[in-house]
Amino acid sequence: MNTVIQRRWELDALRGLMLVMMFSTHLPTRFSIGFGQTLGYVSAAEGFVMLSAFMAGMIYTGKALRNGVDAMRQAFFRRTLTVYACHVACLLLLFTLIAALGLKFDQPGLKNLIGYYLENPVSGLLGGMLLIYNPPLLDILPLYVMLLLISPWILAHGMRHGWRGIFIVSTALWLAAQFGLSSFLYGILVAVTGLPIPFRETGSFETFAWQLLWVFGLWLGSLDASGVLQRRKSFSPRLVWTAVVLALTFFAWRHMVGQIPFPGNETLNLWLDKWQVGPLRLLNFLALLVIVMHVGSARHIELPRFKFLETMGAASLPVFCAHLVLVLLTLAIIGDAFDERFDWMDELLLSGGLVLLYLSAAAALRFRNRQRVSKRH
Repeated sequence: MNTVIQRRWELDALRGLMLVMMFSTHLPTRFSIGFGQTLGYVSAAEGFVMLSAFMAGMIYTGKALRNGVDAMRQAFFRRTLTVYACHVACLLLLFTLIAALGLKFDQPGLKNLIGYYLENPVSGLLGGMLLIYNPPLLDILPLYVMLLLISPWILAHGMRHGWRGIFIVSTALWLAAQFGLSSFLYGILVAVTGLPIPFRETGSFETFAWQLLWVFGLWLGSLDASGVLQRRKSFSPRLVWTAVVLALTFFAWRHMVGQIPFPGNETLNLWLDKWQVGPLRLLNFLALLVIVMHVGSARHIELPRFKFLETMGAASLPVFCAHLVLVLLTLAIIGDAFDERFDWMDELLLSGGLVLLYLSAAAALRFRNRQRVSKRH
C-alpha cells in the first residue's frame, strides 16, 4: 500500500495483549494454565482473529474507497502472500531444525506434535505447503490465509450490496460447522482424491465456524472506514449491563470449574467448544466485545497507554511468527514437563521470551520504517 495508514494505538495495544496471552498460554510452563481463557470461556485467539479482521476491513475498505476495488483486491493478495510465506517459513523450520532438535533431545511433546510428519515426511511436507496438513500451533496462519483469500469478495459485495446476505450465509455456515460440516466435506474430498492425510491432522480450527468472527470483524472495520461506526449511537445501558452480567458469569464459571466447563460431559462441552466456536462461547465473546466497544467509545474515560503492548501489536505478524519459533524451540530443547523444573526456570522462560518478542517487534518496525523512507527517496 502506498498510503500510510494512521495507526490506532488502542487497537495495537489490544493486539499486543492478545499476543502476550497467546505466548503465555502456548509456552510450556506452569503459567500456561492460568493464562488460558483468563476472562472466561474465551481465548486470545478469538480476540486476535476479530482484531485482525477489523484492521483488514478498516484498511482495505479505505483502500477501495480511495483507489477502487481492484486496488483493494491486489493489496489483499499481497498480504495473503506475505502471511503464506511466513507460514511456510515456520513450517520448514519446524520440519528441519526444530524436528532435529526434538529427536536429538528425545522430547515426546515435540514428537507428538509432528507425529504424522515423522511417519509420512513426503505427504506431510506437501500437505503442509498446500495448507492441508496443519500441526498444532501451526494451524492459525493457514486459517488466516484462507480468510484473507475470501475477504476481497466479501468486502466488495458488502460495499455494493450491503451485508445482510453475507451474514445470513456466514451464520448458516457457522451453524453447519456445529454439526460436522468440515469433516463431512473432507470425507468427500478424501473419497474423490484419495488424499492420505487424516482429518484430525488438518488443524484444530473449524474454518466454517471461525469465518463468522472474521466476517463480523470485517463488517465492523468497514463501518469504521466509512465513518459509520464513529457516528453510531451509544449502546443502551440495558445492553451494557446484560453484557457485564454475562461476562462476570462466564468469568466466575471458568475460575470455579476450570478450563473444561462440563467435566466428563463431551456433549455439553460442545456448547463452549473453542475449535467450533460453540454457541455459549460465542455469547461469551460478544459480551466481552460489547464491553470493550463501550469503554473504548466513552469520551470521558482516558485509557492508559502501554507502549510495550502497542509495539508488539503494531508488528503482529512478525511477533506471532517469533512466538511460534520460541514455543517450538522450547518444546524441542527443554520439553513440556514443567513439573520437573524449578519455578524460577519457568519465570525466566516466560519473561525472557516476552523480551525477545518485544525486540523482534522493535526490529520489524525499524525495518518497516526504513523501507518507507527508502521508497520516498
